[in-house]
Amino acid sequence: MRTDHGGGPVRTGRVEIDLPGRPISIETGRLARQANGAVVVRCGDTVVLVTATMSSAPREGIDFFPLTCDYEEKMFAAGKIPGGFFKREGRPGERAILTARLMDRPIRPLFPKGFRNDVQVIATVLSTDQDNTPDILAVTGAGAALGISDIPFDGPIAAVRIGLIDGQLTVNPPQRAIDEKTTDLDLVVAGTRDAVTMVEAGAREVTEERLLEALDLAHAEIKRIIGRIDDLVRQVGRPKSPVTAPDTSEVESAVRDAAAAKVAEALRRGDKQSRETALAQVAAETQHALAGRFPDRPRGVADAVEALIKTEVRRMILNDGVRPDGRTPTQIRPLSAEVGLLPRVHGSGLFVRGQTQVLTSCTLGTGQDEQIIDDLSLRESKRFMHHYDFPPFSVGEVRPLRSPGRREIGHGVLAERAVEPMLPPEEEWPYTIRLVSLTLESNGSTSMASVCGSTLALMDTGVPIRKPVGGIAMGLITGPAGDSRVAILTDIQGIEDAMGDMDFKVAGTRDGVTALQMDIKIRGLSRDVFGRALAQAREARMQVLDVMQQAIAAPRPDLSPYAPRIITVLINPERIREVIGPGGKVINKITAETGVKIDIEQDGRVLIASPDGEAAARARRMIEDIVKEAKPGEVYKGRVTRLMNFGAFVEIFPGKEGLVHISELSRERVNKVEDVVKVGDELEVRVKEIDNLGRVNLTRRGLVPGEEVPAGLSPEGGDGQGGEGRRPDRFDRHDRGPRDRRGGRPPRRKPGP
Repeated sequence: MRTDHGGGPVRTGRVEIDLPGRPISIETGRLARQANGAVVVRCGDTVVLVTATMSSAPREGIDFFPLTCDYEEKMFAAGKIPGGFFKREGRPGERAILTARLMDRPIRPLFPKGFRNDVQVIATVLSTDQDNTPDILAVTGAGAALGISDIPFDGPIAAVRIGLIDGQLTVNPPQRAIDEKTTDLDLVVAGTRDAVTMVEAGAREVTEERLLEALDLAHAEIKRIIGRIDDLVRQVGRPKSPVTAPDTSEVESAVRDAAAAKVAEALRRGDKQSRETALAQVAAETQHALAGRFPDRPRGVADAVEALIKTEVRRMILNDGVRPDGRTPTQIRPLSAEVGLLPRVHGSGLFVRGQTQVLTSCTLGTGQDEQIIDDLSLRESKRFMHHYDFPPFSVGEVRPLRSPGRREIGHGVLAERAVEPMLPPEEEWPYTIRLVSLTLESNGSTSMASVCGSTLALMDTGVPIRKPVGGIAMGLITGPAGDSRVAILTDIQGIEDAMGDMDFKVAGTRDGVTALQMDIKIRGLSRDVFGRALAQAREARMQVLDVMQQAIAAPRPDLSPYAPRIITVLINPERIREVIGPGGKVINKITAETGVKIDIEQDGRVLIASPDGEAAARARRMIEDIVKEAKPGEVYKGRVTRLMNFGAFVEIFPGKEGLVHISELSRERVNKVEDVVKVGDELEVRVKEIDNLGRVNLTRRGLVPGEEVPAGLSPEGGDGQGGEGRRPDRFDRHDRGPRDRRGGRPPRRKPGP
């Protein structure tokens, strides 16, 4: 008999949820049977396997819950072979990391306090139709897998995505609308049957009222999904493992008696470093004082001091209306903004909010600098990038420098999502843009400071953004059990983030929201609190934008002298291969001679980039010469390339020849072409006509010094009277003379008797 992870018989189950236009099925019992919980979630032809596994015993000596969430994109799911040398999946890409964070954030608050067993949730994309997004299925699958397992979990949870397409809110819009950004809102909401636990959004200036409508719709669908997951739990769910939390009441009481007054005094120091030094001293003194009483529980004493600090911070805010640095709940720390700090970069901006300081630089590039995307999405490249760095010195710490972690990647993409809707479209401004936000000092909400720094840097560069974007982080303090009081905090600092119940980041313009991210540590957030937080964030955002626009009111009219200038040349798409040349020979010659960068789009746009205007202009002339088309009536100075007995071929511009028939070399009769011209001669010629095969016929008549334009010849080229001015000839000069099927001349016929 097949058995599950716990040794019991495997039970199978399946439920379906009929979401608007996109039904979802969740089944269990067929795959990954040794995990504590495993489900296969399917929507259309997108299939995601989600497993939840727990260690058999708690990890010793840790003071946190060891939860790991991973999201695996298998390229075979979309019929792709991974790029690169090794041809197998390696380090997760940006999209996979962001989805893993989407899974982690809504489930983490729902595990019991004091639970220390390792838990790992893995979502593996097995198939994707590239229409139904797998990330939402992964989050819902995580809630279902934990729900049916024996892992202690106060769920289940589910997630939906809400789009805004043509003014209509849409549940789980198609992936193409997300990847191609044809929806004005990309809102991901996760929650329980009672409340919302996580929100993530990118938007094009969507109003706060519209966001609340979308949130209501999302939670209604979430409750429907959870109802069906509950049915699955009733079919196959296993009893939850017990959690035995240690009794800490004695230690907490002793710590409270020894340190409450000292903690309250230390917390009222406005400066972060001074406050942290004072709190560290209180913790050390308390541990020393209680070492004899609790010799085997030093970790318990440290945890109790931390709990006491949290309790006092929350008491100060709820009871006294005063925050650790003396601000009221709605007050923002001192703000400042500067631009143009770095002399050689294309643009830079410094944004400061209290003890949070972010320096952002902007670099412009060409299409060759776009990021290549190799994942399961429909995107192939990315022209706008924002990278966020958080060095250890920003918080006064010492640690090795490593590649960016999930937090850094998540913060970078959040700011990128906030600013991107305000960028000019690529068709109007064909630059690749990279922003780098370097955190120089951190005491809360560096991600929103990087939004502000990014706006400043873009405007300093001269990027014609539509509107400035600012951001603010909101916090939440709720009362203890039985106390319904709530305090919403504007511009949270580090200690309020750590000790509070919510980190709610809101970015946008004066006219609407462009990005949201909400994480909470409590069981859920009501609609009323969410709406109040949005309104309070809007007021703060206006203050932030006021300060930013005092530093720079509008994008600079000119780019930095070190930034590339891009010249756009439109050519016939059918002639692109002529500009490229065999094996890239032609385009490589142009770039080698001028030092410019050249990108060619399929629609015939040729983008020439160089900080040297003269070099760019020279490259433009070279390209225009290649694709130039002759026009009847125009005069060119060309070079004779070859002679035939019926005329001379003249190259009027690179790669383009025309024929000057022997009768068009002069007004006088010419017996032999060699009598008038030779190979290498430079001649002025006029385009007489272009025949229906595209062949160019030229004339010198009227251009030879001393000759006048003969009567009847139109100055625009051709014969003014449909044939007048032609000299009779025994073969049609426009057809280059009569030819046989092999391309040679037929033999002359002897006159008959």
